[in-house]
Amino acid sequence: MCMGSHHSLRIPSWPVDKHPVLELTPLMPSPCSPTAAIPVSSNSAARSAARSAARPTIRLSFGENQHSRCSSLFRTDFTPRCTGSMERVALSSSFGRKQAMNRICIVSSSSTELLEMHSEDPSLHILFIPGNPGIASYYKDFAEALYELLEGQASITAIGHISHSRKDWEHGRMFSLQEQINHKVDFIKQEHQNSELPIILVGHSIGSYISLEIFKRLPQQVTCVIGLYPFLSLNRNSRKQSMIGMLAGSSILSAAISSFTGFLGSFPTRVTSAIVRRSLGQSWSATAVDVTCSHLVQYHTMRNVLFMAMTEFKKLAEEPDWEFMKRKQNQITLLFGIDDHWGPLSLFEEVSRQAPGIALSIEREGHTHAYCCSEAGSAWVARYVADLVKNQISN
Repeated sequence: MCMGSHHSLRIPSWPVDKHPVLELTPLMPSPCSPTAAIPVSSNSAARSAARSAARPTIRLSFGENQHSRCSSLFRTDFTPRCTGSMERVALSSSFGRKQAMNRICIVSSSSTELLEMHSEDPSLHILFIPGNPGIASYYKDFAEALYELLEGQASITAIGHISHSRKDWEHGRMFSLQEQINHKVDFIKQEHQNSELPIILVGHSIGSYISLEIFKRLPQQVTCVIGLYPFLSLNRNSRKQSMIGMLAGSSILSAAISSFTGFLGSFPTRVTSAIVRRSLGQSWSATAVDVTCSHLVQYHTMRNVLFMAMTEFKKLAEEPDWEFMKRKQNQITLLFGIDDHWGPLSLFEEVSRQAPGIALSIEREGHTHAYCCSEAGSAWVARYVADLVKNQISN
């Protein structure tokens, strides 16, 4: 399992009228591949040179006006204030690693599954927004690796989407993309209104889009957004997306797929697990297989996954809010995959044209869009995010 490269922190000097840039320069190349996350500028020549580089540099830039706010990290204790019934379940983890915890919290009258890791003395809080399916437990390996790499300097919370859950607390109700965004905003207002800890939003796939929308509405509480394999607009060249859009857009097909999924979930656990493992391949971690069996292979979850996807496709048919992204470009970082139809390199190129100040990287280790479903992918992306967060803490 690759844990990424070891890095030393190098802080270059800069003129007072220029944007400061922090660089992480590897002491040695990653044992997994000579090409890790390669940052690329908006200039085409620079992009070409960077893509062929064997020794990557991770760059995180802050604008002159935002730098002091991004870097001023207050210290205060974070105490959850959920008013609903709570259930803590220790999740299995690697020997010696602190375990993530599950908690059920009531947010906007909806039962919400959280995956949490609390630090005794945090400098900031990382709020993770999942993709679709929006099941927080899929990110257990990632959260535990990230917490370990940050050495307790940050508390971490992954918040699940409404009704992407083990139990059908919403009694069959389906929730749109906009309702899921509102849900996350309400959670921050409920849980963090009296906290001085800065919040870094980390979003995966459509979670990157949700994170940017949260940033629009809570600019004083959110310090930065890190988007992983971002789904920000439709890829009209993707046959997979066209097929998913057709299935999600049909209520009959969605109901049929969800019924079949629920039927699989009615089998004994060992049978369902064997089917999932054979269908998804041996690369998936035990965590991902278990979560698929307990959460995803259920009628209410699949209906919500497909309904949310339908609303995603409608909304993301619009142009991204380039004006906002350009205005906040010094507080946004995006990681793209080399072969990812949800966040294709054509989107990478468009972002670099529209908002050239956004820090962009391309992951070339061979991990997939569903990085959280393998131990190697979770470890590598955790290392990438940890490097960015450590830059924040060190300032």
